[in-house]
Amino acid sequence: MIRRILALVKKEFLHLKNDWWLPAFMLFGGALELLMVGWATSRPISNLPMMIWDQDKTAASRNLVIQLENTDVFTLTAPVESMAPIEDQMNRGNINAAVIIPQGFSEELISTAGQPVLQVILNGAESIPAKEAQRAIEGVIRDLGEKITIKKLHLDPNQFSGFDFSLRVWFNEELSEAYFTTPAELGLMLEFTILIFAALTFSREREFGTLEQLLVMPFSSLEIIIGKSIPVILVGMADFAMMLGVVHFAFHVPIRGSMVLLFTLAFGYTLVELGKGMAISVFSKSQHQAFLIVLMIGMIDFMFTGYAAPVESMPLIIRFLANIIPAHHWLDILRGILLKGSGFFDILPSVIALLILGIIIVTVSLRFIRRTLD
Repeated sequence: MIRRILALVKKEFLHLKNDWWLPAFMLFGGALELLMVGWATSRPISNLPMMIWDQDKTAASRNLVIQLENTDVFTLTAPVESMAPIEDQMNRGNINAAVIIPQGFSEELISTAGQPVLQVILNGAESIPAKEAQRAIEGVIRDLGEKITIKKLHLDPNQFSGFDFSLRVWFNEELSEAYFTTPAELGLMLEFTILIFAALTFSREREFGTLEQLLVMPFSSLEIIIGKSIPVILVGMADFAMMLGVVHFAFHVPIRGSMVLLFTLAFGYTLVELGKGMAISVFSKSQHQAFLIVLMIGMIDFMFTGYAAPVESMPLIIRFLANIIPAHHWLDILRGILLKGSGFFDILPSVIALLILGIIIVTVSLRFIRRTLD
């Protein structure tokens, strides 16, 4: 049996040698995409184009403009003298925010009964930059409002102190976006790698017309499945190690937990996705169909992992569905080991959930594949 399985493994590697682009894409494509997506998404939002219409043209209004620029969130465009350029650039999507400082702004600041007003326009079509712009502007206005209040009450700023809090951040002291985005990208890229590679195994044989030849050879269905699974597992684990190196060395994401535990659970997760991929492979009539099904399943998993939006904020039925997605538990395990240094018992609920889902998926897939091959 072992000799026949090794013969099948050798045959698979010969196929990969002829179609060298597939393993190269699996190994280096995931790492390169992780590198590019990580660089694009792991940085804080900055350089948002902002347009300012300063009708007051005083020292107070110029000081406000300087404070907005010092947030490092905005890049100021050329000043304007009317509402028309603001409307035009906002409609074109060339600016994310606009601030209109009315005439008499400085007088309202100085006056005891004054109520200074500032008009802010945000491009709500891009909600994430708009929220970041809103937070930055509110921070500047809040600081300015506190100074005005202290001045109107004739208090000494050095003696004035309000409520404060002691902040301590665990696991991500600098609140780096890379600590959140790149482990999620790593987990999702591993899923796509395994699914695509596994989904092309039998669909490639069927498309090339060699599946019938394979079935009439003296191999059992279990031997065929194992022989085709081993190359997928080897390439998948090699890809995981390469992407883990990219996450650690390129984005400085720490690996605080056990590497042995991480690779052991990664191997288990690989088997779960392997079962899904091979079931897709025997179901698909061509490699193109298999690829499209993988994309559909991968995008569904992406929405339920909590990467795009926190699962906790989703409706109850969606939170329930997220618990039956293996990638959801895999990302909890991955972040726990990398960022928190979690041990086995710390992530035990996620491990148990992944184990149960794995047993169900692999058992159902194995029966479906063997029945189809037989």
